Amino acid sequence: MINKNVDYKEIIGQKLSKYNLQINYPMKNVTSFHIGGNADFFVRPTSVSDIMEILNIAKDYSYPVFVMGNGSNLLVSDKGIRAIVIQLTDNFNKLTRIDDYTVEVDAGMSMTSLSKYFLEQSLEGFEFACGIPGTLGGAVTMNAGAYDSMMSKVVTEVIALDRDMNLRKISNENMKFSYRNSIISKENMLVITVRIRLEKGNYDDIKTKIEDYTYRRTSKQPLSAYSAGSTFKRPEGHFAGKLIEDSGLKGLVMNNAAVSLLHSGFIINTGDATCEEVINLITFVKQVVLNKFNVMLEEEVKIIGEF
Repeated sequence: MINKNVDYKEIIGQKLSKYNLQINYPMKNVTSFHIGGNADFFVRPTSVSDIMEILNIAKDYSYPVFVMGNGSNLLVSDKGIRAIVIQLTDNFNKLTRIDDYTVEVDAGMSMTSLSKYFLEQSLEGFEFACGIPGTLGGAVTMNAGAYDSMMSKVVTEVIALDRDMNLRKISNENMKFSYRNSIISKENMLVITVRIRLEKGNYDDIKTKIEDYTYRRTSKQPLSAYSAGSTFKRPEGHFAGKLIEDSGLKGLVMNNAAVSLLHSGFIINTGDATCEEVINLITFVKQVVLNKFNVMLEEEVKIIGEF
């Protein structure tokens, strides 16, 4: 029985110490926005059993948990996050070849690394993901996509951990994929491994397509700036960036946050922005676009932490 008047942080810290634990860890160090206060606990497990043990510790002490990849789609509160943050990245990235066309990949594998692997193997169908930042687990959770394709078209099966800490095998049909959403997100599950099936292709054709997508991305998006990628989801029948630009907001600067001059769909940290400054700019942009076009923009960036 947990006594709510007792601070269990020291006990939790001791139990988490074998999982690459860092206490009061600055989240700005692990997010592409370079923004965010401290996480109470920050751990990097290396196996499924590690993850389950960490989740059991959290459950025993009724302590919140947040799971992240490489932080490319996060905006963290200036006050930080009162949780055990579990990061799955290059410490959790095994790839197993199932057959000539199918692979099983750990959730922490980066999308760019996976794209390079498929190129080397002359497997086509994953080119759209060559420039998507982040890890496979996050991409599947939000059904990430680009250039008229998305994860739902290549994923055949997902192994995920549900809220009751049961491992579930979920077929593509049962993933309930939709635009930037899936059953993983809806039911707050954790992706462990993903099966992907592609087609045999021509190496040079795949390479050419990747080079074209890479050029289009690097020439039109502020990839060198601190940001979380596209700030807003694409509203039906519109493009968020065009609505923002047509509202006269391209290049708008508010304190240390700005609407990118290169792509109006990106809000960037110009160097020392706070979460509050970015949220204020997001709110302002949404209101102006709503007033001008009667379209309510919805954030694609995930805003987390203590507010």
